Amino acid sequence: MELFSLKGKTAVITGGTHGLGMAMAEGLAQAGAKLIITSTTPAKLTDALAHYKAQGFEASGYVFDVTDEAAAIEHVAKMEAEHGAIDILVNNAGIIKRVLAVDMPVEDFRRVIDVDLVGAFIMSRLVAKGMIIRRSGKIINICSMMSELGRTNVTAYAAAKGGLKMLTKNLATEWAPYNIQVNGIGPGYYATSQTAPIRVDGNPFNEFIISRTPAGRWGNPQDLAGTAIFLASDASNFINGQIIYVDGGLLATIGKPSNE
Repeated sequence: MELFSLKGKTAVITGGTHGLGMAMAEGLAQAGAKLIITSTTPAKLTDALAHYKAQGFEASGYVFDVTDEAAAIEHVAKMEAEHGAIDILVNNAGIIKRVLAVDMPVEDFRRVIDVDLVGAFIMSRLVAKGMIIRRSGKIINICSMMSELGRTNVTAYAAAKGGLKMLTKNLATEWAPYNIQVNGIGPGYYATSQTAPIRVDGNPFNEFIISRTPAGRWGNPQDLAGTAIFLASDASNFINGQIIYVDGGLLATIGKPSNE
């Protein structure tokens, strides 16, 4: 089991203050990693750090916007000065704006691309500099079903997550010679506070997801922890440029016919 141990490792999780990011951070901490959490909201960061520390995890945090290159440079330098080498980076920070493409303001489209794609590039580029010197590192990009599938109202998000899939593959290609593994996780549909209003009996989307997913349920945030640990650990040292979809089998099937 030492293959999966993260003892002595430091992991940065962007946007790890709630939801899926927090679930993955908890998994890394349970495997022994020291956590560094980023957020754009001081109050959310304070609450999240209290949550982690109440569980006995070692956790620190920094408030900045991953799309602000100058702020990212400053804070990554602080992280390394105060906590040492960054061994693991999870690019989890992201936003979504649900608007029909024909109605979406260009500035909103650009903002989604900036947060979900450019921010991941900025953080990866900065953290990888130290990883290249040490010839060791793990970068995990949080992709999406929209890295593979289209859906009404999420044009910017799908464009960003599709781009993030290819960014993952290209960074893996460039940095593999330095023993850096860059991979992605594509969550399916999960039971979080954001989806709570639609996860009720009688809601058409709730029924659609349950019937469309072979596992017959929404994912639990904790379902992502094992994949995050695997991709952050030595167990995945020869896996590079891959997106692992943790989706209950959704992408494996076209779904059940209506008369089944």
